[in-house]
Amino acid sequence: MKQTTPSFFLLGLRTVIYKAPDLGKAKAWYASVLGFPPYFDQPFYVGFNVGGYELGLDPNATGSPSGATGAVAYWGVANAEEALPRLLSLGAQECSAVQDVGEGIRVASVVDPFGNTFGIIENPHFRLAEHGAD
Repeated sequence: MKQTTPSFFLLGLRTVIYKAPDLGKAKAWYASVLGFPPYFDQPFYVGFNVGGYELGLDPNATGSPSGATGAVAYWGVANAEEALPRLLSLGAQECSAVQDVGEGIRVASVVDPFGNTFGIIENPHFRLAEHGAD
C-alpha cells in the first residue's frame, strides 16, 4: 500500500493562550510565576518564551474557554513539590495535588487568578530547558 504524505503535520506544542481580561494583572502574575518579563508585550497580546514554548495572554479571548475545559497544558518544572506551593503563594487555587503518575513523572494543577487551569509536570525523561532556549 502506498503511503501518502499528509498536507500538514504537527510540529509539537508551540503556544498555549490563556484568557486575561485584566491584561496588566495577568502579565504581572505570570511574570512573578515565571521570574522574567514577556518577550512580546502589546495591548492586544502578551507572550512569554518558556523554554522555547509560548505562554500567551489574550485580553479578548472571547472564543477561548477558560477554567475546566477538559484540556490542560502542563509546564515542566524541576520539582513539583516545590513548584505547587509557590503557585499557591502567588494566588493560584489548587486543582489537583502533586501525584505520581508512574515512572517518576509527577503532575499537579492549579487555577490561576483569572480562571485558567495551569498544569505543572516534573518529568525526568525530558531535559529541562531554560527560558529563552531554542
